[in-house]
Amino acid sequence: MTTSASTIAAPKSSHRIAQYWALTKPRVTQLAVFCAIIGMFLAKDDGLPGWRLVLSATVGIWLLTGAAFAVNCLAEREIDARMARTARRPMAMGDITVTQTAVFAAVIGGAGMWVLYTQVNPLTMWLTFVTFVGYAIIYTMILKPSTPQNIVIGGLSGAMPPALGWCAVTGDVPMQAWLLVLIIFIWTPPHFWALAMYRRDDYAKSGLPMLPVTHGMKVTQLHIWLYSIALAATTMLPFAVHMSGLIYLVSAVLLNAVFLRHSWKIYKHYTDLIARKAFTYSIIYLSLLFVALLVDHYIKL
Repeated sequence: MTTSASTIAAPKSSHRIAQYWALTKPRVTQLAVFCAIIGMFLAKDDGLPGWRLVLSATVGIWLLTGAAFAVNCLAEREIDARMARTARRPMAMGDITVTQTAVFAAVIGGAGMWVLYTQVNPLTMWLTFVTFVGYAIIYTMILKPSTPQNIVIGGLSGAMPPALGWCAVTGDVPMQAWLLVLIIFIWTPPHFWALAMYRRDDYAKSGLPMLPVTHGMKVTQLHIWLYSIALAATTMLPFAVHMSGLIYLVSAVLLNAVFLRHSWKIYKHYTDLIARKAFTYSIIYLSLLFVALLVDHYIKL
């Protein structure tokens, strides 16, 4: 029995596409782009933003975000190879070369900048580019390997998507947009430290100065609890400044009650299973919180 060249080439090409797709960390990218889209819709006081603008902004932000994650994979390829959680990433396994990754990041990043500049507005392009530099360069290459507060200091770049989406629609970044950024900024440490706690052995092998490794579990547990309290208070600000109404307020209170319960269990009764559940819930929490903001924006109570 013979196998044609076309049937061999097809699986190889699809596998290569999947590898490049993996470089963009699609699940994390999806959450970032989702928050940007929420920002686009919240930016309109009445009605809906134009679908062409939403599509162009989404594509541009997605491309630049994917480029930032590709650079992250490039910079951390040796670290990823030492960690069980990341050892199967394409660069960690040596399936994609440094040159290929650099070219890929440059192409999709450049395409994203072109889309944002020509189809959205220059300010959105520059803000997204600064976010790219903040994550790919300042956080990944400078902060992450040098300080256990890396996720706190570098968290601003990961918190920017709602502001990028808002700017795409209005060409401006008002106080309301920065409140959304602040929520994600405060959410990031308890979200990421929960992961770092149950993956502490991985991070110890990696050589990265993550808080559970450098300062111990008890300190990290306390930090998660305190940041969770701060997060619950921060999420009340949209209601306090009349940016949102009762639908958001009730949703935020309920979501925070569960978040605080997870954080309290981490603080007082830590197990790896509790930390895993807290990490998973933190992603659901942020998504539902922003959905509640959107629903409240269009259904006023």
